[in-house]
Amino acid sequence: MKIATTLILLFMSALGFSLTFTPLVRALGIRLGAMDIPLERNVHTKPIPRIGGLAVFLSFAITLFLANTFLPHVSKLYVFNFNIAMGYLGAFVVLGCGLWDDFRHLKPWTKLFFQIAAATLAFVGGAKITGMSFGSYGIQFNFIISYAATIFWFLLFVNAVNLIDGLDGLAGGLIFFTCVVMVISSYINHDYLSAFYFSILGGAVLGFLRYNFNPATVFMGDGGSYFLGYVVAILAILGSSKSHVGTLMLIPLLALGVPIFDSILSPIRRFIRGRPMFQADKDHIHHVFLRMGLSSRNAVLLIYGITMALCIMAIFITIFRGKGFEGILFALLLFGMIFLVRKLGYLEYLAFDKFYGWFQDVTDVTGISQKRRSFLSLQIAVNSSQNIDELWESLGEALEMLKFDSAELHYGKEPVFHWKINKDSELLKLEHPLSSEKGKDYYDSIMRFEIPLSNETPKILGKLILIKDLQRGQLQPYTIRRMESLRYTLVSNLTRLKK
Repeated sequence: MKIATTLILLFMSALGFSLTFTPLVRALGIRLGAMDIPLERNVHTKPIPRIGGLAVFLSFAITLFLANTFLPHVSKLYVFNFNIAMGYLGAFVVLGCGLWDDFRHLKPWTKLFFQIAAATLAFVGGAKITGMSFGSYGIQFNFIISYAATIFWFLLFVNAVNLIDGLDGLAGGLIFFTCVVMVISSYINHDYLSAFYFSILGGAVLGFLRYNFNPATVFMGDGGSYFLGYVVAILAILGSSKSHVGTLMLIPLLALGVPIFDSILSPIRRFIRGRPMFQADKDHIHHVFLRMGLSSRNAVLLIYGITMALCIMAIFITIFRGKGFEGILFALLLFGMIFLVRKLGYLEYLAFDKFYGWFQDVTDVTGISQKRRSFLSLQIAVNSSQNIDELWESLGEALEMLKFDSAELHYGKEPVFHWKINKDSELLKLEHPLSSEKGKDYYDSIMRFEIPLSNETPKILGKLILIKDLQRGQLQPYTIRRMESLRYTLVSNLTRLKK
């Protein structure tokens, strides 16, 4: 029996088992209460069983067992040993963790622990990234870096598939396309055992898609998404020449480019927005497409189209590997990714002006900026003043640096000091703008601050009134923050001088 015939037979067998098992698992999910109840962030509107991944696993495992027993092309290549056992054990760990979460909803850190445990088992079994190689260039990793890189690889794939599983048929379809690409690339590179594995996995997933595509009657759940991500991750490592991160390992990374990109971006996006990094949200790529007005089905088909383009690129890389085309293809991929990101507005919070503002805040708070250090020296002068006259003189310099136009210090109930940056300024009075003869229109650009001066006790020592003419200059991003620092310093020294 030829290799191609064996691949087709394995695919059809897994497909048949999956078409049979998925309805049974769906009924089991309903009976056991493993249902996905619609929440605010969900797209579906009625409870749907969420343990469909169990059908994919059973179809994959049974087909693999039968193939090793009855097909000589498979049994000749397949050798069960300690390494294989560790890989299987890791698969059981992530599958069990996912199914447990489908029933009990585990905490994010608990799921992360089991994912790392599964990846560690695979690492012990020899599925490890030992270095990086591109063409004739390469580096070797020591044990710690190799372990860290391997764990990251597994976590990336497991969570990428899990995060993208938000629309009917989306995750399963992307895995199916990945399996097709990996079968082709493995076959071209004469890695027939990997081709057998991916052929079985592709059939199992396609059979499940019959019931998972829109409108879905069953979801794969965390059990299915974790299992699929783990299997793709471990087969990518084992199928890569010498387990180096080279062109072959980039093929599944490219085929699953959409969910991989989303899984990397999601925690960064949440961190920048000040949200918990592992908290679920509705800002994934498929959610963005829905907000653009696409239906659930059309959003899935669009992502299918993007994935197919990436898969075609991956096949070209496989065929023309070593001929100098990889750099051109990856450059095209980079430009396409930048265009897509900008078109979707998916990273608008990383625009230059926002990033520059954040960078200014960081340098100011940490004291790296020269202006912050200069202002700190004035704060020290205010705090070390030996009498109230010295204090007011130092305070005036600080207010001038903040570009206020005038100020008044009330120590107790009466004003004791006046300060104006420009003696010829129209801002000679500190009354409320509406009480002035000039009228409201004249004072539209005036900003007035009244800052109570109090320490930890309820007693008020006085107040500081500041006037800023916005026509003469806008507030700086750090002005309010420095005003609070100045208030704290002023209260501290006023308390000391009063004693």
